[in-house]
Amino acid sequence: MDTIPSRLPIDPLTNLPSINTFDGLSNFLRQAVADEDSRIFSESMTELAARVESVISGLRRDRRRDAVAPALMDMLTVLRDHRNFVVNLGLSWRGLYEYAGYLNALNNFRVLIGQWLLDVEPWGDRLTVTPEDFALVAWRTLGEGMLLIDMYERWLEDDQGEEASALGGLDEPQRERALQWWHKLRL
Repeated sequence: MDTIPSRLPIDPLTNLPSINTFDGLSNFLRQAVADEDSRIFSESMTELAARVESVISGLRRDRRRDAVAPALMDMLTVLRDHRNFVVNLGLSWRGLYEYAGYLNALNNFRVLIGQWLLDVEPWGDRLTVTPEDFALVAWRTLGEGMLLIDMYERWLEDDQGEEASALGGLDEPQRERALQWWHKLRL
């Protein structure tokens, strides 16, 4: 069975794709620029990764609510903006299996941040979330996004928009009916 090459760096010990630092993530995202959506997606994820790094360092310094809450609220804003971008991606992105997984990871991350903001230690004002807990959820979310970008890049290379060309081969009335059917499914 042939393996499909990945744009992610391969760990020589496990022979699996891996990125272990936010710097490595930024390098991957700079390289994933097959089209304008990929470029904007990569920039948005880079901003997300930078915000994650900021929150983690803030949690390491001080876990008191009044010290960390502004950074977590900023993180929620960046997540909301990024999610809005992802929701408005084209059909080629939304047709990928990984798309739904990434949206789910983004939603879960937002919910967890909200819960962490409300959850404080008994008899204190420190948040119960640790830097390690936050990093774990952030890496999972960013990993889902990297997987989505990687699969989109593969789709572009393999199919070169085969789905779009099949639709383009239809005459105008058939194309219009197919698009109407697709829009009904989305509602």
